[in-house]
Amino acid sequence: MRVIIRELLCVAIFASVATAQNNNIHNPTWWAKYQYLSTNGAIPGGGQAGSLSVGTNVNASNECGPQSETFISLNPNHPKILVGASNEIFRLPQRGYFSSDSGANWGATDLPLPPPLSGTNDTDFASDPGVAFDTLGNVFSSYIVVFFGNGSGVNGTELAVARSTNNGQTFPLATFFSFATGGDHFNDKPLMAADTNPNSPFRDHLYVTWDAASGGSSAGGIRVAHSSDHGASFTVVRADTPSGPSQSIGADPFVGPKGELYVAWNDYHANVIAFNSSFDGGVTFGAERVVSPKRAAFDVGIPAESFRRALVYPACDADRSRGPNHGRLYCSWMDLTASGTTDVLLSHSDDQGNTWSKATPVTDQLPFPVDRFNHWLSVDPVTGDVNVSFYDTRNDTTGQRFQTDVFFSQSRDGGKTFRSPNTRVTNALSNEHDCSGLFPCPGIDYFNQQGDYEGLVSFGGVSHPIWTDSREQLDPPSCDLPNRGAVTAMEEVFTATVQ
Repeated sequence: MRVIIRELLCVAIFASVATAQNNNIHNPTWWAKYQYLSTNGAIPGGGQAGSLSVGTNVNASNECGPQSETFISLNPNHPKILVGASNEIFRLPQRGYFSSDSGANWGATDLPLPPPLSGTNDTDFASDPGVAFDTLGNVFSSYIVVFFGNGSGVNGTELAVARSTNNGQTFPLATFFSFATGGDHFNDKPLMAADTNPNSPFRDHLYVTWDAASGGSSAGGIRVAHSSDHGASFTVVRADTPSGPSQSIGADPFVGPKGELYVAWNDYHANVIAFNSSFDGGVTFGAERVVSPKRAAFDVGIPAESFRRALVYPACDADRSRGPNHGRLYCSWMDLTASGTTDVLLSHSDDQGNTWSKATPVTDQLPFPVDRFNHWLSVDPVTGDVNVSFYDTRNDTTGQRFQTDVFFSQSRDGGKTFRSPNTRVTNALSNEHDCSGLFPCPGIDYFNQQGDYEGLVSFGGVSHPIWTDSREQLDPPSCDLPNRGAVTAMEEVFTATVQ
């Protein structure tokens, strides 16, 4: 914390998203990128734009240097068309990925950035992606832009939403809005959703949610931006209680079958998963409600993340199928267990979020310590299946919960029960902590690691998890990068198909 305080101008603001880990730091996912870029400068060029199939697990990024914090969506009119996104750590832009064959092959592109604020030494970069398709075939990606340089540290943040009309192959334009210098708040962790319900009065409206971190004041809070003109402009309101103290993070927007807008987030001051709703397209919100209390407030230090901590945040969705649970809302989140490990829990609501069921695990309950973290949830809009993917340490061979797989859990009865055993998605372990006695592992970006979340999208009985994977550090290809020399592939973006 003291290191960040010395370097950032927005000290009090940033404190709300920098909590205890090792030296009392939970770095936001853009912090490692800022440290690298401010020291080394950006690597030019766009990296490799090709694709590489590796069997059931596909390397979507296939690029030297680390990527992290993935997200994915699909075209509801053509569900074989997928678009993903991830953070880039050694380069400035947000990275986008596109596939037209259900994720068997991928291409890649960069998303646009605005001009720097001023001065010859100023620059900016992107972080924290979200992705959503509308019913017209447009695909949008949300992210934050962090401005820094000219010897003055971080100068501010703003929101970005980029639009593609060719299924994610290019994003020629973006809308930038809600700039903040850090004097009253700091924009962080945007995610987005689109209303794809054919009979909704808000069909094709876009929604972006984020936390405007402001320490203990009432100036920040959970922000919601809505657009009715395909992302050309956004109007911003607040979804949480304006009186503060604005200690919330990880807001996730999702849309019900009649165009209802729902938002859930981690209120770490009250230590609850909080919730609110809007029935007028995001113009106004009702009274803030609670999905569930929890044990872990902000984050949890787990062995699998050697330099970060696993963030507590909700991943939510609504049943828009024609099945028996039409309209049911689901929220999942990571929490501490009684034994001190982490697990992924789920609750549901049948009354538009007014009341919620008791939280229950979505995972196999095993007779030995296991950590689960960085999950995502997707409700299949055709089948109504509730699907969750997550990192899991059950196959760790070190005995210390260092090694991770991605697992997949599914419920076909409205979240009452989940299939057991869970399905292993990855066919190789990742290790972000200790490789063959080497600490830290030589092929990882030590501070960003997996980031704070991974993505999942489901449609018609087919699911596509996307995640950060460090398997190639064990037998790594190497490449020469400006200002860094020979490095390994480090963390890569992988996908797979589950059906």
